[in-house]
Amino acid sequence: MTLTQVLQTNCVKVQVESRDKEAVITELIDLLDSSGALMDRDVALDAVLTRERIQSTGTGAGIAIPHGKCNAVKEVVMAIGIAREPIEFESVDGQPVKILFLLVSPADQTGPHIQALAAISRLMVNEQFRHKLEQADCTDDVHRLLSTPESE
Repeated sequence: MTLTQVLQTNCVKVQVESRDKEAVITELIDLLDSSGALMDRDVALDAVLTRERIQSTGTGAGIAIPHGKCNAVKEVVMAIGIAREPIEFESVDGQPVKILFLLVSPADQTGPHIQALAAISRLMVNEQFRHKLEQADCTDDVHRLLSTPESE
């Protein structure tokens, strides 16, 4: 699985408006909902926020991967948000985040969910790549960046 197979062009928001954890998760859920990717926005939002309450998905190095599994989707869907101003996310390293990958997966499909999380993790270990993603000016830049490492 590649991230560009999961990510719709209209599910990327360069310069999210929200400034706190719950609000930015809601903003990204709303982005997925407005794209038609969700069958039930409230169920998806509840799944992601419930997972976040268990343990923060702020993975460190300015990245967060909020995610949840529920029956609001038929397949894995993803939204990406880039924050110009760092957002406090209770990350494992104590640092705020600027890059957010939000995933919603069907409750009965563990494999694709784990594959998507692994694909994100593989890309985000590269500091230079993270910096380029943080500096993306538009949705096309994000898609181009995500396409390049996956094809190498």
